[in-house]
Amino acid sequence: MRTANGNILEIRHITKDYPGVRALDDVCLDIKEGFVHCIVGENGAGKSTLVKILTGAESRSSGKILFGGLEYNPKNTREAIKAGMSTLFQELNIVEGLTVGENLTLGREHTTLGVIRHSQDEHRAIDLLRTIAPDITVTNMVSELSVAKKQMLEITKAVAADARVIIMDEPTAAITQDEVEKLFGIIKELRQHGVTVIYISHRLNEIFAIGDYVTALRDGRVVDTKRVSEIESRSELIKMITGKVVIESYVPSQIDHQAKALQVKGLTTQKLRSVSFDLFKGEILGFYGLVGSGKTEIARALFGVDPKQGETLIHGRELLCNAPRQAIRNGIAMLPEERRTEGLCPILPIRENIPLMDIRKIVSAFGVTSTTKERGLARKFMKLLRIAARDEDHVVAQLSGGNQQKVVLAKCLNAESTILLLDEPTRGVDVGAKDEIHTIIRDLSSQGVSTVVFSSDLPEILNLCDRIMLLFEGAIRAEIKNGPDVDAEYIMHIVTGGDHVHQECA
Repeated sequence: MRTANGNILEIRHITKDYPGVRALDDVCLDIKEGFVHCIVGENGAGKSTLVKILTGAESRSSGKILFGGLEYNPKNTREAIKAGMSTLFQELNIVEGLTVGENLTLGREHTTLGVIRHSQDEHRAIDLLRTIAPDITVTNMVSELSVAKKQMLEITKAVAADARVIIMDEPTAAITQDEVEKLFGIIKELRQHGVTVIYISHRLNEIFAIGDYVTALRDGRVVDTKRVSEIESRSELIKMITGKVVIESYVPSQIDHQAKALQVKGLTTQKLRSVSFDLFKGEILGFYGLVGSGKTEIARALFGVDPKQGETLIHGRELLCNAPRQAIRNGIAMLPEERRTEGLCPILPIRENIPLMDIRKIVSAFGVTSTTKERGLARKFMKLLRIAARDEDHVVAQLSGGNQQKVVLAKCLNAESTILLLDEPTRGVDVGAKDEIHTIIRDLSSQGVSTVVFSSDLPEILNLCDRIMLLFEGAIRAEIKNGPDVDAEYIMHIVTGGDHVHQECA
């Protein structure tokens, strides 16, 4: 039912708090029915959190949402779908062990006495799949499909749900240009049938191609909403996203430019395209890019997690690193993006987490783990990194995000690493912990440790790093030296797919 003011969604004063972090702050937004409303912003701006609240995956801390003029408060994603809210998530939401046909109606099956029956919805979804992706058959196992084909299946599922609002979160991140054009055709057709599309993308050219309205989020707040037709240039949209980025605390590191700690030549994976760079002793090198740029893939390849091609030299010596243990033995340690699942054993206490990269320091002369050494080591790093905990027996899962991150850093330092790979080192931590972690990184730099920071937080990169590599679609598009004259708009222009030379942003 169309409301009197033409809004299908009215979002009023939505706030979402996580422990120590406010992800959304008094967000107010109107979404008009039958239009494509784009939402843009840097990583961490609050886009994904807003999507989770709209889809029932997260509850809001405060505020109200009206959907079609009625109060909307889904307790889970199933309730959201039933209400008419369909979502194409950034992370694929399909079951690998089922067929394409089974995935198409997953969660919306028609049953009789507990037996799944063929339905009109199923036939409609299959017909739609033939239009969107004719090379995919319903009998294909999803596990056999390429990433791009899985994405097209997700798109078909979202469209087939017969929703009034379809949210598309970075839908083109893993599909070809031909498939992008096909998706845009589908979006335009949906719009003609009165379906509202909320479209989230870092690729600004897409906003101009299909958007009617665009809202920019920054630090969990709405900056502005405009008609796309009223935005005069790409540069104007970039200004909406970035605002004025202030470098408050950048201090150049004491870099030894005569000593190359790390040399990477032609690093290539399924995602990366011939990435090459040098890292000097004591330098803090930044890699900045948005979703799908390849930041995490570089870190994982260098740490030996993912297979790769290319040449890696540490202190001038070639390194064949095909496993994390080889990287650790050669002085490379990694702080992963997902600290709870990849960087920590959350159910164990601090004292049992810190030694994990180098267990030798807590082993007694008889080859048995020494609890006394374990406790002493933990207390040393708790004091050094100011880890706020009851004692060394404090279970890691019960620590704040910032203190968990410090425990991962302690693991790296215990391994006596000379090269640190830090993937989103302050994601999900409060401002105080963020400043402390930045101070720790600077202190390590002054001691000759070389650090690579992979971050989607532009202020973090500008306040911390000496040089910055700008990534887009798995390749380094530009390299800039940090300093007072650095141009944040130019940086955003490059990482959103703009040409390397651009008069408005250079």
